Amino acid sequence: MRFGVIGAGSWGTAFSKLLIENGHEVAIWARRKDLANEINTYHTNRKYLGNARLPELLRASTDLTETVAQSDIIVLAVPVKYLESVLERITIPKIVLNLSKGIDRKNRTVSQIVQSLLPNAEYLVLSGPSHAEEVIRRLPTSVVLAGKNEKLCREIQKSVNSEYFRVYTSTDVLGIEICGSVKNVIAIGAGILDGLGGWDNAKAALMTRGLYEMVKFGTAYGAQSPLTFMGLAGIGDLLVTCMSRHSRNRYVGEMIGRGKKLQDILQNMSMVAEGVYTVKPLLELASKMKIEMPVCQQVKEILYEGKNVQNAMKDLMNRSLKPEIRLQELMNFDQGR
Repeated sequence: MRFGVIGAGSWGTAFSKLLIENGHEVAIWARRKDLANEINTYHTNRKYLGNARLPELLRASTDLTETVAQSDIIVLAVPVKYLESVLERITIPKIVLNLSKGIDRKNRTVSQIVQSLLPNAEYLVLSGPSHAEEVIRRLPTSVVLAGKNEKLCREIQKSVNSEYFRVYTSTDVLGIEICGSVKNVIAIGAGILDGLGGWDNAKAALMTRGLYEMVKFGTAYGAQSPLTFMGLAGIGDLLVTCMSRHSRNRYVGEMIGRGKKLQDILQNMSMVAEGVYTVKPLLELASKMKIEMPVCQQVKEILYEGKNVQNAMKDLMNRSLKPEIRLQELMNFDQGR
């Protein structure tokens, strides 16, 4: 198969290496000419992946039209906030394999963005605990691939699966996308507690209640089953994003917990922390569906309203008493459809 990877950041580059190792032709689109030249000449991507060696067969280009024209499958690996501007330049409907996670400023998941701009394209999403820094080193990783076309999904599964990269399948596209979006917001909250230092009890509670918010929102929004959120894209990705030193969202939270300003943190980062941009549209959607997401709400107030971290924690702890799990909140499959 011929893959055109759109985005030469850490994940797009690591995934390109995996595809080439699996015997596929890969062209990768880079926004910056100097990065394309580095990949083609030195076979490295030092800004995002340090000294990792890339296959000599990997060819980078700054010509998006050329990259798409030479591919059978388009792989999306750019931050969600840039996706619309990139997809507007693609006119040929192809198979689209999405690696990006988040909700855009128009309150759309990636599948909804693709549907609006490439309505005839076949769409799949790959998600799960898969930090590029480990995939590039061939460390064992497991993910889930979701698509409505089950035959195509199985074909791509076989094409991407390897001895160190195990791929499961699902038909719950929207559920998988919600997992990848909400977990980044929760990870910012977990990072804030890391920044405060030694708040392990609180962090465990925040992750657990954050998962509950993910399930509540996802089932109301149109996910096929609450069980999707118990899988690799849900609890799996939530765990690694909340705990890993590689996690950009956790890092943003940690710096907030240490007293840094959001603007200063973002200016000093070379990569995008999607949760920062997802939290507002996420809560707008939740409000329309009358879904309470108190953890995500406090993260938003800390990031954008200057709320004191200690006060946010007090507000969470002093909410009205209730049962831990209310099944009716987890079984609403029709509200968001």
